[in-house]
Amino acid sequence: MGAAPVAAWVAVHSLTASDVDCATAVMLKILDGKCKMGGVEKAVMAELYDALEGRPGQRFDDSFHALIASARRQADEALKNVIYEKRVLAETAISRPVMKAFKAMIRAEGLFAGLPAEEETA
Repeated sequence: MGAAPVAAWVAVHSLTASDVDCATAVMLKILDGKCKMGGVEKAVMAELYDALEGRPGQRFDDSFHALIASARRQADEALKNVIYEKRVLAETAISRPVMKAFKAMIRAEGLFAGLPAEEETA
């Protein structure tokens, strides 16, 4: 989809603080290697996370975002362990129904429109 279309998508959708948390949790799963989305969808989700930069979430503070930024630059073994711990914490903090509703909403609202269909369960 590309960063500009994702940013444009974000600009016209009313995303909540909970949605920001869900995008953060997916980004942690991507970095931890536990995200089951296909490569294209992972790239779009990373672009979504980037487009939401600066928007407040409900559950995760700036330390989560700083950790993600560090891990995206280069993650050593110690940082990978911290990412794992934060990913588990994020999955615990966000209920399954909330995460499923977020994923259903972004699909229904066309975030992945025009992309090849891939199996996923982030």
